[in-house]
Amino acid sequence: MQPYSHPQYSTSSGPANNALSVTELNRQVKSLLESSFLTIHVEGELSNVVKASSGHWYFTLKDKDAQVRCAMFRNRNQYLKYQAKNGDKVVVRAKVSLYPGRGDYQLICDYMEESGVGSLQQAYEALKLKLQQQGLFDPAFKKPIPTHPKHLGVITSPTGAAVHDILTVLKRRFPSLPVTLFPTAVQGNEAAAQIANAIRLANEDGRCDVLIVGRGGGSLEDLWPFNEEIVAQSIFDSEIPVISAVGHETDVSIADFVADMRAPTPSAAAELISPDQQQILLRLQQIHQRLTDAWKRSHQQRQQQLQWTRARLRHPGDKLKEQAQKLDDLELRMQRAVRHIIERKKQHHTQLQQRYLRCSPLPRITAEQRRMNELQHRLTTLVHNTLKQNSLKLSGLAATLNSVSPLATLDRGYAIVQDEAGKVIQDINNIATDNTVETRLSNGRFLSKVTQVIKE
Repeated sequence: MQPYSHPQYSTSSGPANNALSVTELNRQVKSLLESSFLTIHVEGELSNVVKASSGHWYFTLKDKDAQVRCAMFRNRNQYLKYQAKNGDKVVVRAKVSLYPGRGDYQLICDYMEESGVGSLQQAYEALKLKLQQQGLFDPAFKKPIPTHPKHLGVITSPTGAAVHDILTVLKRRFPSLPVTLFPTAVQGNEAAAQIANAIRLANEDGRCDVLIVGRGGGSLEDLWPFNEEIVAQSIFDSEIPVISAVGHETDVSIADFVADMRAPTPSAAAELISPDQQQILLRLQQIHQRLTDAWKRSHQQRQQQLQWTRARLRHPGDKLKEQAQKLDDLELRMQRAVRHIIERKKQHHTQLQQRYLRCSPLPRITAEQRRMNELQHRLTTLVHNTLKQNSLKLSGLAATLNSVSPLATLDRGYAIVQDEAGKVIQDINNIATDNTVETRLSNGRFLSKVTQVIKE
C-alpha cells in the first residue's frame, strides 16, 4: 500500500493555519481506509458482543495477539441464520472504516458465519442428505409439466426482478397465458414460511396448472429460504407441477432438487412453459388451410349426394297421407284394447271385493272383544275377593303375634334385663357385682351397674 499524502498536510514546519482539525483528520483517515481496503474476509473470535435495541450488533473480533472493533447493522444481520455469541470463532465479510466520534478504526460487517465450513453450507448439505434419504428427490414423484398450460401461477416477490423477467418473456412468447401472482417475501427470516403458504394457497385456489417458484440472484444467505425444509416439503406436497427458478444458472438450491423441473433463471422458466406464439400461429394457419380444403371437398360430396337423393325422393304429401291412415288405424286398435283392459280390471275388482267380505275378520273381532270384557270382569272380582280374605287373615296373625310378643309383656309393667353382650339374664348366677346391665322397658331402656347380688 502506497503512503497517503494530502496537499494540505506537510511534514515541514509552517504557519499554525495549516494545522488540521481533529474532525478533518478523522474524515481524511476514514476516506483513506475505505478507499484502500476493498471487501475483505477476517477470521477471529467474538467477544464483547452487544445486540442493541435498534437491532445493530457491536462486537470485538480478536485473536491471541490483537483485536479490532466491529459493527453489523440490522439490515444485514437480520438475514443471518447464525446468532453471534461470545467465544465463537467466525469469519466475517467486511469493509474497513473509521468511527469519527472516537477516532477508532473498525470493520463494518455485512456477513458472518462460523469458521471452517460455513454453517449455511453445513445446513444445506445436511438437509439435502436428509430429504434425499426420504425420497423427496426421487424422479418417480416428479409430475409432468403441461405442454400448453392454461393458467400460470408465479410465487415470488411482487417487487423483484423475477416477476418482471417472467412477464417480459410471456409477453413476447405467449401473451394470452393468464398469470396469477402469489406475492411473498423471498429473503429474510419470514420468507420460507411465506413461500410455503403461497404454494398452499395456489393449490387451494385451483386455477393454475403449473407454478413457477423462485427469485433473482443473490448470495447464499439471500437465497436461503429456498433451502428450508418447509419450502421443500410444500413443493413436494403440491398437487400442481412446480418449476424451481432460483437465482442464476450457477445457483443450486434444495428447491431445485424437489421441484418437478429446474430452470436456471426465472426467465428460462418462462421460456420452458410458454409455447412460441409464432410457431403456434404458423401451426394454426396450416391447420386452418387443411380444414378449409377438407370442408370444400366435403361440401362438394354433399352437394352431389343431395342431387342424387333429390332425384329419388317421393313427394312428401303421399307419404304423409299413408302415415295418417296408419295412425288412425292404430288409434282405433288402442281404444278397443284399453276398453277391454278396463272391463277385465272391473270384473277382477268385483271378485276381490266379494272375497274380502267373506273373509272379513270383523265378526270374530267383536266376539273376542265381548269375551275379553267378561274375563276382565271376572278377574277384577276374583282379585278383590282374594285381597279381602288375605287382609282378614293378616289381621288375625298380627293379633296372635302381638299376644306372644315380649313387647306386650313390657306394656304390663315387666322389664327385660341383658348383660353387656346383649344376652337376656334369666338366672341370678349369670350376674356378678360391678357388671353393667341394660334394662329395657316398654318405652325405652337404661344402663345400671350391679352393686350387690342377692340370691333367694
